[in-house]
Amino acid sequence: MKVNINNSEELKNELVRLSRLRLEQELYLGDQYKLLKNKVQTPSRIVGAVASNLPGVSLIKGLFSSFGKDKGHSDFSDGKSDWLTKITQLALPLVLNRTLLKNSGWLKKSLVLLASEGAVGQLNKDKVNSFVGKIADYIRPKKSKKKHKNIKPIEEQDNLNFGIPPDSETY
Repeated sequence: MKVNINNSEELKNELVRLSRLRLEQELYLGDQYKLLKNKVQTPSRIVGAVASNLPGVSLIKGLFSSFGKDKGHSDFSDGKSDWLTKITQLALPLVLNRTLLKNSGWLKKSLVLLASEGAVGQLNKDKVNSFVGKIADYIRPKKSKKKHKNIKPIEEQDNLNFGIPPDSETY
């Protein structure tokens, strides 16, 4: 659509018309975007509503949220948990059920697993790193200083000669 503009008044009117048209189109596209976003998010909202009623889903959701942007917040811990803590909280009950608590009743299993989850909640990768570092320092051999039998220490030597005579003019 081509509009003939002959003077400055027509130019100003055309600019006003185009800016209004732009605003109307932006509002229309914004509304269409909101509708499309709502349609796309509907299955996700339905799955979220169903999953919120299942036990253990929030724990798994918290595990995978640590890899994203929300690292400090967690629903099942004190806020200081990291990926190691979350994985251990998931893996420890499985390992205990398969090994130590294999023939135990549900009451004993639930009490031990509740206590182990609390204990693992205190565990994080910084504590594991410091523990491994202490073990490595204990195992690592100590550096021994080799003493030479023929050379006396500097404190015991009588005539120290550093190459400059004491009477020289060094200034």
